[in-house]
Amino acid sequence: MKYVDEFRDRAAVTALAERIKAIVRRPWTIMEVCGGQTHSIVRFGLDSLLPKDLTLVHGPGCPVCVTPIGLIDDAVRLARQPGVILCSFGDMLRVPGSQGDLFGAKATGADVRIVYSPLDALDVARANPDREVICFAVGFETTAPPWAMAVVQAKASKLTNFSLLVAHVLVPPAMEAILSSPQNRVQGFLAAGHVCTVMGYEEYDAVAARYRVPIVVTGFEPVDVLEGIAMLVSQLEEGRTEVENQYVRSVSREGNRQAQAIVDEVFEPAPRVWRGIGEIPRSGLRIRSAYAEFDATARFREVLASFGPAAQEDPECQSGLVLQGLLKPPDCPAFGVKCTPERPLGAPMVSSEGACSAYYRYRGTVRSEG
Repeated sequence: MKYVDEFRDRAAVTALAERIKAIVRRPWTIMEVCGGQTHSIVRFGLDSLLPKDLTLVHGPGCPVCVTPIGLIDDAVRLARQPGVILCSFGDMLRVPGSQGDLFGAKATGADVRIVYSPLDALDVARANPDREVICFAVGFETTAPPWAMAVVQAKASKLTNFSLLVAHVLVPPAMEAILSSPQNRVQGFLAAGHVCTVMGYEEYDAVAARYRVPIVVTGFEPVDVLEGIAMLVSQLEEGRTEVENQYVRSVSREGNRQAQAIVDEVFEPAPRVWRGIGEIPRSGLRIRSAYAEFDATARFREVLASFGPAAQEDPECQSGLVLQGLLKPPDCPAFGVKCTPERPLGAPMVSSEGACSAYYRYRGTVRSEG
C-alpha cells in the first residue's frame, strides 16, 4: 500500500480497492484504452491494490504509439525538403521511424517547430508566406476538432501554404479489432474519458451489444480509475454488458455536437494502419475532397512516392503485442535492454502516454509477475 500515501483522496482509494476485492469472485481481464489511464495505474500502483484474479492489460490508447512507421518516415522526409517548415506537437519528435526521427531531422538542419495548438501552426503559416507549412496532425477524436477548425480557418483566410499530414485514429474500430482477434483476452473495457468528452458514448452501445462486453467510460485520476474498475467488475460478475459513464463530470451521452460537426465537415473515415497492429478498416480520418488542397499527402504525393514503399517495423519491438493487451511491457525481451528512452525501438517507450514509457519511468526494468 506504499503508493496510497501519494493520493489526495487516500480514504476513497482504500475504500474502492476493498470494494473491488469484495466484488471479484472469478478471474477477469480488463483493458484500459487510454494511455493516460495506463500512466495513472502504473505511477500510483493501482494494480497492486487489486485482487490477483483481476488482470489489467493496456490497450492502443496512445495515438503517438500507433502512428505507423511509414507516416513517421513521411514526416521526416517532408521536414527535410527545401522551403518546408514542419510543425508538430512535441511528443512526436522522438518517435523513431526507419530513418531516424524528427528530432534528428531538426538537429541536421530541418526546420521542425513544436506547436502547442493548431492556432500556433496557422500563425507560422501567416508569418512565412514563402514557405510550405506542413502540420503533423496526430491524435484520437479528442484533437481532431481543433485541427479541423484550423483547416476551415486556413481556407477562409486563403492560406495557400498550409497543409496537414493527417495521422488521426478512431477508438471504437480499434476496440472491435481487439475483440474480434482469435487471441483476444479482454472481457471488459475502461473507455477513454477525454475521447468521449468530444464524441459521447452512443457509438459504444453497438460494440457492447455485438461482442457482449461491458464498457465503462472512465476518467484519469486514481479514484476515477478504481471507480471505473469497480463498475466494470460489477457488470462482469452480474453478467451485464452495458455502457456506463463514470466520468459524469465531463462526459455526456451525446458528447460535443459542435465539435463532431466540424470534424465531419473536414474529415471522413478511412482505413488506417496502426503501428504494430496493421490496417483496421475505417479506423482513421482523412481530409475530404472539399478541403483537398490542405492534404499534405496529396499535395506532396510525387515527393513521397519517390521514396518507395513504407519500411517495416523493427522485428525486436513487441509494442504491437503490448498495444493489444497480449504482453506487459517488462515482458518484452528488448525492454530496458535494447529499448530505452534514449534508444527506443518503438513509440511506446518515448511517448508521454506510452505503456512502455510508464513502466520504465515508474518501475524501472523490473520484470512483471504475470
